[in-house]
Amino acid sequence: MTKLTLERVAELAGVSRSTASRAINGQDGVRPEIRRRVLDVVEITGFVPHAAARSLAGQRSNILGLAIRQTTEQVFSDPFFAGLVQGISGACNAQDQTLSLFLLQSADGEDRLPVRMLRTKLVDGLIVTATFTDDPLVWQLSESGIPFVMVGEAGQPDLSSVEADNDGGAALAARHLLELGRRHMATVTGPLRNSAAARRLLGFERALAAEGVPLDPRLVAEADFTEEGAYAATVQLLDGAPDAIFAASDRMGVGVMRAVKDAGLHVPDDVAVIGFDDLSPALETEPQLTTVRQEVAQLGTVAVDLLLERVRTPEVPPRRVELPTTLVVRGSTVPTAQREVLVR
Repeated sequence: MTKLTLERVAELAGVSRSTASRAINGQDGVRPEIRRRVLDVVEITGFVPHAAARSLAGQRSNILGLAIRQTTEQVFSDPFFAGLVQGISGACNAQDQTLSLFLLQSADGEDRLPVRMLRTKLVDGLIVTATFTDDPLVWQLSESGIPFVMVGEAGQPDLSSVEADNDGGAALAARHLLELGRRHMATVTGPLRNSAAARRLLGFERALAAEGVPLDPRLVAEADFTEEGAYAATVQLLDGAPDAIFAASDRMGVGVMRAVKDAGLHVPDDVAVIGFDDLSPALETEPQLTTVRQEVAQLGTVAVDLLLERVRTPEVPPRRVELPTTLVVRGSTVPTAQREVLVR
């Protein structure tokens, strides 16, 4: 097989050799759409730039990667990722960085990503959305030597990361429901291998226990952060006649409310419902969804700051940043007439 050359990459991208070189090396004077086209060719063909030459030139690519372990459909249908990408891209633009998105949607792709990043030096570092606490990608990236930052907890204290106060936010939800006089509460969690889902369950359970209202294990249902998954889980939970349900995300809250209504029950009179995120789905229900707000775009902004810190000063110890959460009370827990009394 003929060795792929820079000239061939330039030909495939429809640019000159010098333009292709500047695009790959992160130099100025290349329009973003041209740079993206060249880098797409590099990605598809597996072209390996001469890393030694770039090292001698002392240049960084000024490209940061965002790796999300989801399918394209999941990423573009979930408002959480839209908000996160908005925050990351805004911070990259403000700091003259180019953002490259990697969707890790197959086992084959998962295995190749760290090796590809190490081999090509196309990105200076990666922002990785945490999924499972035992995710092998974290170990692979640690071994590769690529600077990276987690959005969410990875189960390793020696990594830079940013996340919302998931425990505290879930506790806000529990205390709010207790204030309303609810005592027979249920929760629909995300996948409990996911650190955010596990911490939200823990925070909710502990806050209830602190007030002498233990969470019945039979009223805990694990789902998958989707509306459909939450709907199916809620159908089962309703057999236990809960008077309130805490959903681990707003999308799941929508599914919970739909299942409650399909069962002939009324929100919030029969069952109060509360979500987590405060994203667009919370405003699309009737009544609107009470939720715990996390600053999703700010997660992205802080992640970029942490990553550039790792890239520019690797000797600095890793940092973990936790962003506060707040309660947003709406009609799914408190009718309008009562809301002013409870919101202080």
